[in-house]
Amino acid sequence: MAVPLMQAVRVGSYVVKQHLTARKKYPLVLMLEPLFRCNLACSGCGKIDYPAEILNQRLSVQECLDADAECGAPVVAVAGGEPLLHKDMPKIVQGLIARKRYVYLCTNGLLLEKKIDDYHPSPFFSWDIHLDGDQSMHDASVCQEGVYERAILAIKIAKSKGFRVSINCTLYDNANPEKVASFFDYVMELGVDGIMTAPGYAYERAPDQEHFLNRKKTKQLFRTIFSLGKGHKWRFTQSPLFLNFLAGNEQYQCTPWGKPLRTVFGWQRPCYLLGEGYASTFAELMHDTQWDLYGTGNYEKCANCMVHSGYESTAVRDAVQRPWHIAKVAFTGPKVQGPMAPEIDLSHQRRADYVYGAQVENLLEKIKLNSPNKRSLAIRRVTKTKLEESASVNF
Repeated sequence: MAVPLMQAVRVGSYVVKQHLTARKKYPLVLMLEPLFRCNLACSGCGKIDYPAEILNQRLSVQECLDADAECGAPVVAVAGGEPLLHKDMPKIVQGLIARKRYVYLCTNGLLLEKKIDDYHPSPFFSWDIHLDGDQSMHDASVCQEGVYERAILAIKIAKSKGFRVSINCTLYDNANPEKVASFFDYVMELGVDGIMTAPGYAYERAPDQEHFLNRKKTKQLFRTIFSLGKGHKWRFTQSPLFLNFLAGNEQYQCTPWGKPLRTVFGWQRPCYLLGEGYASTFAELMHDTQWDLYGTGNYEKCANCMVHSGYESTAVRDAVQRPWHIAKVAFTGPKVQGPMAPEIDLSHQRRADYVYGAQVENLLEKIKLNSPNKRSLAIRRVTKTKLEESASVNF
């Protein structure tokens, strides 16, 4: 199986405990982005256009561990940007593992060969390498030739050193199902432990806005891919019910709080994909976010989303409520023929808000206020004032 048995048991126990205690909203995976800086400029990325002052920001080791303590999810996915650019990433990973969190370190693989000796194989650790298909697909996705070959080399090196390795494969509307199926066969032959796949989300600031899938195309694409994979024993790190959802067989609403995101801005509202605002604490995120304003059918930006960051948690909750259903889907695989589940009505969704500019300005102002020069100036002003007051009293 793609997920180790002990991990499945521990995470499953955590989920069941939440249901038994009637906790309505709980996190399943902490999405942690200690930086936005990256060594690639992918056409589908929504973060590469931040100003340099923001790209240069980092969450400290303590801030990352504090985020984990606030959230309490059993799994932590560390992403970015490119997390291997963070000089303290080994300490962050070690700190999370010490707490028995299951850590997936997401990377494009370009720095893995150089950095790998800073990490050690552990049942609580897995490399998660970004790989959007075969060589032509992936290099086009990341807008740079040769990246695919280096990612494959990174996989081979990590496996040779005893690490668990999964891949994160995002698909767009130009994906060829036959090529995707062949690619999945190839990574299984490489010894990759699991595949995580989903359609790309149409980030509003992504340079390429023409190749994101709508919901209808997503379902048709994954039905074709899964039909080609019958009997191929592909190992996915995702719930069988989420895969069934991708194939159009489940009518799910997203669970945005299931994978909360902590970044240099704070706790992102409402989800990993949408930055409509930020909370200073996890409790504030959970209690003060107007969740009903978002989701497919409620908000224009959510209309075509079928990404695991929103729907994987829904599938997990469904598995607890309908264990017989997940058992059936796990045994037979996603349904690839027949009618699909009814689509969600979009006629009442509210119009999109665009708040990116204001958020960037607010963070830049905070950076300026907290810069060493600003702090030194403030200290000098306070010191000068106190000296003047002291001189006045003495006189």
